[in-house]
Amino acid sequence: MKTSTYAVVALIASALLVSACANTIRGVGKDAAGTVHATKNAGKRVANAAQ
Repeated sequence: MKTSTYAVVALIASALLVSACANTIRGVGKDAAGTVHATKNAGKRVANAAQ
């Protein structure tokens, strides 16, 4: 193969890797937001039960 072919293959592989990382980071952000929301709701329920 020519060097330019290797460059194209490397570029495509890099693009796929970066897009996979972006989806993972977005998913972690959603999970963290869900955890914060659930913790906040649990705190409210405990406070209401204590009254």
